[in-house]
Amino acid sequence: MSLSSVRTPPGDVGTTPAEVAKAAHKWADSEGEVVVKSQILAGGRGLGTFKSGLKGGVHVCKADNAESLASKMLGETLVTKQSGPEGKPVNVLYVAQKMQLSREMYFAIVLDRATAGPMVIACAEGGTSIEDLAERYPDKIIKVPVNAVEGMTEAQAQQIVDGLECKTEHGDAKEQVKALYEMFNKLDCTMVEVNPLAEGPDGKLIAADAKLNFDDNAGYRQKELFAMRDESQEDQREVAAAKADLNYIGLDGEIGCMVNGAGLAMATMDIIKLHGGTPANFLDVGGAASEEQITEAFKIITADPRVKALLVNIFGGIMKCDVIAGGIVAAASNMELKIPLIVRLEGTNVERGKEILRESGLNLIAADDLDDAAKKAVVALGA
Repeated sequence: MSLSSVRTPPGDVGTTPAEVAKAAHKWADSEGEVVVKSQILAGGRGLGTFKSGLKGGVHVCKADNAESLASKMLGETLVTKQSGPEGKPVNVLYVAQKMQLSREMYFAIVLDRATAGPMVIACAEGGTSIEDLAERYPDKIIKVPVNAVEGMTEAQAQQIVDGLECKTEHGDAKEQVKALYEMFNKLDCTMVEVNPLAEGPDGKLIAADAKLNFDDNAGYRQKELFAMRDESQEDQREVAAAKADLNYIGLDGEIGCMVNGAGLAMATMDIIKLHGGTPANFLDVGGAASEEQITEAFKIITADPRVKALLVNIFGGIMKCDVIAGGIVAAASNMELKIPLIVRLEGTNVERGKEILRESGLNLIAADDLDDAAKKAVVALGA
């Protein structure tokens, strides 16, 4: 079974109005219409609004009007319920053949912690979010765990098709379900969500729209796939952090956090919140960060205009406190840091690390432990 076995609406992508016009005339139906879809990394496109005022990120239009429509969509920013208020830039449009769909369903494959493997979630209703479906049709949602080693069995495929309430073409429906699982497996997906999975007039299933997530750790064997990554769709701070081999996630708070270790990062954010502050980010420099990486971490954190204080919380095991201290001094000196800097160090070479900080002449706030550091960071917001 090949990945091309998954049935999808035929179409082409366009990055310019002229390309969109060409694709529109190629895929126009008997009524001269096509579907023009914004390609962004966010859901809810159809109900989204461009910052220019244009309503909808997905349009059915006459092929003759596609070029004019594309000029209003390409290069603009689309805001949806999943994009956040900043929205996402529309650099690519997908021009698809308008399909005649007789019924819409929901289908997804996700990784399930409880069963430690793939889980198929299916519902005979579709076209809206799974949260809405779970509220309106709880009895129609089925969950089928799949053994990651053995793969999907014939009986499981039949169970899923029965759950989707396919009326005809059961054999073809099972092949489509198995093809979707094969794609999930071969492309190292962490999620495949097809919504809607629809029946055409002939009763055969069509993956009418979909979202796919991929395992970042599989980049080395999915090179062709990862080469299609569009960094314009991502938080530029997270892109910069990945290039510096740092783990960063932007949040909405005022206290920037630089920590080593994911567990310590989570604890740091929790304690900041406990004392009345809000973390601005999750940033883990890892166990062997260099001075250059620490400098880059400072740049990424302080690039957020909401950050009013910076808390460095390092527990030195593999990571040595004197190396961290040297990096802090270099970063703060080169950047002329203008916000309060709170530092807590503990572990390997901690005394030497503290000595480096004391001798630096930097105006920083030393903390004895994590609780003390969080309190001082919150107080520093009002300084």
